[in-house]
Amino acid sequence: MSSYALIELRSAFDEERDHPPSRCRFISSDEAPSRSYNGVQGNFSFAEKLSVKYAGAAIMYMVSKKLKKKYNIADERAALYEAAVTWTKALDGKDFLGGSKPNLADLAVFGVLRPIRYLRAGIDMVENTGIGEWYHRMESAVGEPSRVLA
Repeated sequence: MSSYALIELRSAFDEERDHPPSRCRFISSDEAPSRSYNGVQGNFSFAEKLSVKYAGAAIMYMVSKKLKKKYNIADERAALYEAAVTWTKALDGKDFLGGSKPNLADLAVFGVLRPIRYLRAGIDMVENTGIGEWYHRMESAVGEPSRVLA
């Protein structure tokens, strides 16, 4: 793949990164468990944990309504699946878009999908699209997430 084609494809997936997968995360009702996790795992006071969980739910509900209208999304799952299928087609049989190693586009898409991977939407995405193998290769290449305690 030429450098120009790679830049074009990366730009397209940057556009996707800022749209279907990430906006689906905020639109989906499955996002609530991630707020609970953040409230439990984060270094927050009791009041902050409640704020993260409940105020976050209200804010994300309002954001989701605006995003669905702005991007004309009737079904957030379908938009997520479509983005995953587009990505796997772009892989064109390679392990990563970068070839034998992940490139910046691989990391960008992985960064969007990692937070939802083990929520219901992410589990369904892997079961209903061909993105699971690539995702597991990316997990191996990137490694475990890290968390710094304050």
